[in-house]
Amino acid sequence: MIRRIHVLGGLMVVAVLLLAFSGVATAAKGGAGGGGKTGGGSTSGSSSLTLAMVTDSNGNGLPNWGDQVTFNVSTTATTTPHVSVQCSQSGVLVYTTQTGYYAGYPWPWTQTMTLESGAWTGGAADCTASLYYFSGSKTVTLGTLGFHVDA
Repeated sequence: MIRRIHVLGGLMVVAVLLLAFSGVATAAKGGAGGGGKTGGGSTSGSSSLTLAMVTDSNGNGLPNWGDQVTFNVSTTATTTPHVSVQCSQSGVLVYTTQTGYYAGYPWPWTQTMTLESGAWTGGAADCTASLYYFSGSKTVTLGTLGFHVDA
């Protein structure tokens, strides 16, 4: 069970679960290690997604377990971009969250993500952030950003 999942309403949770299990997150590949930019896919407009440290406990400038991060999001494809993050240890999902990155988003505090959960009590993990938006009943992925979290 994951302790730190931000519940953003039934529709958001269902949409993210569909995103995670339908393979849509791989529709637009790109990005690099922590802080790299990504964008593209077959959508119109340009997009970028970069990792930003909020709390850096050991001061090394890189994400570590227990640190807090957020994302710098820019896109011309939509006015309501969202980011989901999933982290795995040895292929086992240990962290998942999602939030909106736009002015009217009703839960802005969820834009600060703490890299830990009940299932992730320590150690390194590999994470993927996906930049996406909703278009009717579809989820459109604008890009992904893979990053490593050290122990």
